[in-house]
Amino acid sequence: MQNKPLAIVDAHHHLWDLSKGHYPWLQDEYMGDAFHLGSYKQLCQDYDHHAYRGDTVGYQVVASVHVEAERSRLEQVQETHWLATQHADYDLPSVVVGHVSFLQSDLSATLKAHCSSPLMRGIRCKPATAKSVDRVAAMAGTSGTMQDQKWLDGLAKLAPLGLSWDLRVPYWHLLEAAQIARDFPDLQIVLNHTGMPLDRSDAGLAIWQRGMTALAKEPNVHVKLSELGLQGGGWDPASNHRVLSDAISLFGAQRVMFASNLPVSTLTASFCQIVDGVMAACGHLGDQAVSDIFANNAIRFYRI
Repeated sequence: MQNKPLAIVDAHHHLWDLSKGHYPWLQDEYMGDAFHLGSYKQLCQDYDHHAYRGDTVGYQVVASVHVEAERSRLEQVQETHWLATQHADYDLPSVVVGHVSFLQSDLSATLKAHCSSPLMRGIRCKPATAKSVDRVAAMAGTSGTMQDQKWLDGLAKLAPLGLSWDLRVPYWHLLEAAQIARDFPDLQIVLNHTGMPLDRSDAGLAIWQRGMTALAKEPNVHVKLSELGLQGGGWDPASNHRVLSDAISLFGAQRVMFASNLPVSTLTASFCQIVDGVMAACGHLGDQAVSDIFANNAIRFYRI
């Protein structure tokens, strides 16, 4: 198994320079302990290429995917342009997932501007979601949800432009996401953060697994094995292993990809802990599967 250093393509991380852009959640809308991973004061400073390399020191990260970092929604395209300068200076990130709102009036123009960058590969637009399992039904169909026709019309603009969709919803919305995947078979979708299984009780994981099973039936859906942090910053290796093993079993070694979610993941775990957790869940599958999960699948999906 893996006699040479493991080549890693990090399929999900963030960078920011607070002097070059406005990040409301870091600069003027601090949520404190209301953030699901707990206090994130340590993130409210620049996180640049050097910081990223510091957090991944000792590992062979050969390429990476930058996912929009909640920069001001008035600076969506500016974030993409800034990342192009980082790529030119440091070779990372390799490609970019930008942000639009599928409801914004200038959606087509903003997508066109994003696509002027050769690094652009996809979009993350988070649908409106319920705060808890018991509120899902009441929220369905309201503005910005995955049943809102205007929102769906915006989503439909991605595939013709060759853009994928980074899907981020908590586990209680995975069944709805599976319906989206069925309705948009030509759209390449990648589920962020292993479906956000925040409740590791048997009942919570049963809901998560039903949603993941439904998504796995759709061949256009992939999964990022990332961000297994729990409420308040908890980190539970045993239940993490169960989640990772189930995700790999459901989707297969060709449709899951390693991702760090740096620097947000540092609230709960080190890069070493994240790598070790994914390796423990897939190492028994053999060298080819390990290489696919840690690098090749992201290379294929994001056309790196």
